[in-house]
Amino acid sequence: MIELIQRALNHRARIAVVDEAGSYTYGDLLVASESVAFGLLAGAPSLEGARVATMVPPGFEYVAVQWGIWLAGGIAVPLALTHPDAELSYVLDDAEVTAIVAASDYFERMSRLAARRRTRVLEAGVLLKTARAGPVESPPGEDALLLYTSGTTGRPKGVVWRHSAIQAQAEIMSTAWEWQADDRALLVLPLHHVHGLINVTTTALWNGAIVEMHSGFDTAEVWGRLGSGAPTVFMAVPTIYRRLLDLWDSFGAAQQDALRATLGGMRLMVSGSAALPVGTLEAWRAVSGHVLLERYGMTEIGMALSNSYRGERIPGAVGRPLPTVEARVVDDTDTEVHEGVAGLLQVRGPSVFRRYWQRPEETAASFADGWFRTGDSVVVSEGIYRILGRESVDIIKTGGEKVSALEIEDVLRGYPGLADCAVVGLPDPDWGERVGAAVIMAGPPPTLQELLEFCRDRLAPEKLPRTLRVVDKLPRNALGKVLKPQVKELFA
Repeated sequence: MIELIQRALNHRARIAVVDEAGSYTYGDLLVASESVAFGLLAGAPSLEGARVATMVPPGFEYVAVQWGIWLAGGIAVPLALTHPDAELSYVLDDAEVTAIVAASDYFERMSRLAARRRTRVLEAGVLLKTARAGPVESPPGEDALLLYTSGTTGRPKGVVWRHSAIQAQAEIMSTAWEWQADDRALLVLPLHHVHGLINVTTTALWNGAIVEMHSGFDTAEVWGRLGSGAPTVFMAVPTIYRRLLDLWDSFGAAQQDALRATLGGMRLMVSGSAALPVGTLEAWRAVSGHVLLERYGMTEIGMALSNSYRGERIPGAVGRPLPTVEARVVDDTDTEVHEGVAGLLQVRGPSVFRRYWQRPEETAASFADGWFRTGDSVVVSEGIYRILGRESVDIIKTGGEKVSALEIEDVLRGYPGLADCAVVGLPDPDWGERVGAAVIMAGPPPTLQELLEFCRDRLAPEKLPRTLRVVDKLPRNALGKVLKPQVKELFA
């Protein structure tokens, strides 16, 4: 986002990025990103919207490479560090990348993947040291990022993010969550998704704040950083909060008291990218004094709904539309429904994407008169939105009723000794679908009958699990989101 880079000129002497190698100012970022741009251009006037894939861990190099691609007029395509070759190859081919920038640890691997594509591979550390010949004067394009969806309901799709949409998103979150120049955000999320890339990194830098970047999640290390008192903002997925809570129990009383006092001084803690179990929210409140701020977003729209920063935060809800975002709830015919009636969420606003990469038919099908069809089922009460789940995987249609898998999962998590679970709809010749529950147990596994007895007083008959599988782990993506299609395979 070119405006982001322009704003950095006002903060040249301030610290921008802290990583394992050290601290870097906004001035350092500006110099390094111009070097990257010169190296990518290699004498050409502009990349003219060419896609440049990045295989760089979170840190100073990552940000400098991304800014350099934008200065050169290219579109950045962040790759997932943990993905296997097959998934990386899919993105490289689908995005039709012309170059790959890789950190030294990934250079050999990416060179091998690029060989059959005749794609040039450049080492990030070398690019950052490219000799510059004056300011970069490449005209910026309209498109900035090509982010791929999680693939929870099908093959990942490339979502084109414009520079203007990134700016709109940064402004939205800056206003709603009151970002400040003296904030220090602790980043432990991957940077090929909106959560880590836009919500944390871009918004922190937009405000002249510090982003402390860690190339992975280590429970003890994160507790150490949270306990240091340095971070003011922390955003994570429910799985991370759960793992932090698991380690909390091993701390002595004095250490817990010290951590509570430090955590109470933090400004903002956010949970997103997957549904936050109410039990996890309450456990974190007891530990930290914070009611985690839940919000709702997706790759195509950024953040659209959020609980209040200063007002009441309602467990199990995702709040109201964010500034400049409009939302409505409709039925299957795109007709608005009354408040209190479950329906499909649609949104529009300046941060909503315009198109999927080279998928015009899917793009057209995703909009209704300018409203983006999120595919999520919701219900609104007194202006507050609750997510019932993805229409395609979390809404189970059984005996003519629509049942929310997320609601059932919240109830199941209250069963003694149940560590985690995933609920899916399974084909049934009589009912259309039946409720299947895959559970991870920390205690003795229950029989289906025992689980039913627990649920009968808490769920309507059509919501009761009819099939049970006890598993060691659930299939998840890089952000900890459960992959429901793969969960269904556990019942095969």
